[in-house]
Amino acid sequence: MDALDRLAEPGLDLLTRVDTLLAAGAPEGHRLWPLLRRMQVLPGVAVREFLELHPAPLTGAGHAVRRLVRGYDDTCAVLADPVAWSGSAAGAYDEARGALLRHLDEGPESLVGRLESTAGYADALAAWVESSRAALARALAEVLGSTEAVTVHAAVRPGVEAGPAGASAAAAEIATRVLGVLGVAYDGAETLLRQWGPSLAETTWRDRAGTAPRYGGTTRIGS
Repeated sequence: MDALDRLAEPGLDLLTRVDTLLAAGAPEGHRLWPLLRRMQVLPGVAVREFLELHPAPLTGAGHAVRRLVRGYDDTCAVLADPVAWSGSAAGAYDEARGALLRHLDEGPESLVGRLESTAGYADALAAWVESSRAALARALAEVLGSTEAVTVHAAVRPGVEAGPAGASAAAAEIATRVLGVLGVAYDGAETLLRQWGPSLAETTWRDRAGTAPRYGGTTRIGS
């Protein structure tokens, strides 16, 4: 359990009240409006969904992918063993063996290269989740201790039909802080995808000349 988990219950209680107030509208011209248009979600709903993100499954996925590399290493070791025969058949086998070795484990576009990139991407996502959860926890701690929180709690409670003046503005301030942090987090996720995307692309079989082999006039690409 991290800081965000510990703040989840009081944080969601406050943000549910904030959502209730904002459902009736936010102050005109408030800086919350651009965030609402961009995120298209109220802060309570956004935080509730974000709470489902945890770094551990992503870290575990990275470890699992790296374990797969060992199998490729074993296969490459077998392929690398010299053969005790010669002739045209041996030469053809040696050429095919070399091509397969390159496809399996030579450079970032090989199968092993793609596995390592996938594991690295999982690790980067895990770090992003961890840092984003910490930032959101700090934001929740700040709004929970704010004067705006007192106003919102007084405005939205059983038996109270109309809260104190300024409740909508207080809710908008809290929502701005929370959605602002989530907006930064989502920007970070998009940046990671742009950075890692090229190294996660599907790899293709390439012969020694670096082109896909041709059979019967058509190009067949294996993985």
